[in-house]
Amino acid sequence: LCMHEAALDSTIARYGDDHPNVAECYNNIGMVYRVQGEYDEALVQYQKSLEIRIRVLGPDSPDVATSYNNIGSVYKAQGKYNEALVQLQKSLEIRIRVLGPDSPSVATSYNNIGAVYKAQGKHNEALVQHQKSLEINMCVLGCDHQAVAGSYNNIGIVYSAQRDDENALLQLQKSIEIKIKVLGCDSMEVATSHNNIGDVLNRQGDYENALLQHHKSLEINLRV
Repeated sequence: LCMHEAALDSTIARYGDDHPNVAECYNNIGMVYRVQGEYDEALVQYQKSLEIRIRVLGPDSPDVATSYNNIGSVYKAQGKYNEALVQLQKSLEIRIRVLGPDSPSVATSYNNIGAVYKAQGKHNEALVQHQKSLEINMCVLGCDHQAVAGSYNNIGIVYSAQRDDENALLQLQKSIEIKIKVLGCDSMEVATSHNNIGDVLNRQGDYENALLQHHKSLEINLRV
């Protein structure tokens, strides 16, 4: 945090208050506060970044979309889901206009909106958003990409929340296969997938295979 604040001071001294680099400094400080769980202070910093970006870059800049996305992520962390959706929708609309409907950034927006719907317990709406994200990622990035694996994982998690274990396992298995192919067997992402699959199997009463998945997850965590 001290380094980011020092960078902010030197950037203002060099460029003045209204400059994209200053906005980036505020954004970086906001990210640190968000990670620390100091959400109100994160919002203050993200708002400063947003205001500069709108003035300097215009309201349809991809950086403005990023600011709305970041503010939305903080509201989600605070449990303010309606406020989060407002910000994430603004981000999505800018990204579609500026980057096109098939941009990976648009896929990210759909994913983030889906995560808020899941947190609200609106599982069908969440599935719609995650499916949109998956379709874009597959079209643009190809079938064997980490982002595609992430989409399958997110869809699987929603099915799991609905207690639709069959579909949950199907999606989670697709996710882990891609992760192993792309990241290798000892990736932390693979460990997370083993854990997610284990949770579903445990709920099904398949305790032997659930333990196998959780042990695989543990072994990766211990190695990595």
